[in-house]
Amino acid sequence: MNGAGPRAPGEAVTAWRPQRVPGIAEVLHARFVRHRYPLHAHSTWTVLIVDDGAVRYDLDRRPHGTEEAPVTLLPPGVAHDGRAAGGSGFRKRVLYLDPAALDPGAAGTGGLVGPAVDRPGVADPVLRRRLDELHRALVVPGEELHAESRLALVAERLARHLDPAAGPSRAPADDLAGRLRDLLDTRLVDGVTLAEAGRLLHAHPGHLVRTFSRRFGLPPHRYLDARRVERARSLLLDGTPPAATAAAAGFHDQAHLHRRFVRLVGVTPGRYARSGPAVR
Repeated sequence: MNGAGPRAPGEAVTAWRPQRVPGIAEVLHARFVRHRYPLHAHSTWTVLIVDDGAVRYDLDRRPHGTEEAPVTLLPPGVAHDGRAAGGSGFRKRVLYLDPAALDPGAAGTGGLVGPAVDRPGVADPVLRRRLDELHRALVVPGEELHAESRLALVAERLARHLDPAAGPSRAPADDLAGRLRDLLDTRLVDGVTLAEAGRLLHAHPGHLVRTFSRRFGLPPHRYLDARRVERARSLLLDGTPPAATAAAAGFHDQAHLHRRFVRLVGVTPGRYARSGPAVR
């Protein structure tokens, strides 16, 4: 669902393209009261969650509403419209996913459209929660790996909705988690996307996240955060200023370092750097 034109008071739209999260063509957060979407279609998959109110829409000339399920999945190339179900409007968050995000081969995407037309409502509270986590990660600079991890799990769950017989791909029975950890360690500063890691390790990104989490007790992005904070601690104690430490440890900027450092260490980087002489 996408729209344009004059907005009523209280209506708002925020849209952007995450440059470092492959698979997401656009993110849209919006509140609408009077706006009505005319019939239109997208070249992408549309994944919609509604935080307040409800949306009524026709998909392929059949009426639906977001009250049917916590997640709505609209397929590419199929006409739909949209309007508020009540006078108070609605607030929504939308992902527009590249076709390959739900079908890594992209060739079979057309075969997935039919189930999505028949069942656009996805009654999956876990998927709803993961989408919320993904949207929260997408609005924070430096959270790209976290967002990509969430996206991999979301895409895998959506694919199972479209084709219940399809299971997650499996890598060869080796130490896949250990190889991913080694890759993260070698790319501590530059980072690595899950899509790239999947290509290098010959595994589906969703399988990488689950395998790593089972083996090490935390997802890849949290492991990388912890290793970067560990590196930052050493640099700070060597006298490196926080801004330079952020860049040298692989953080997006000093604010990103600050958030992660406080969460893991309990004090700001500056206070940590100054604590040594006081303790001694």
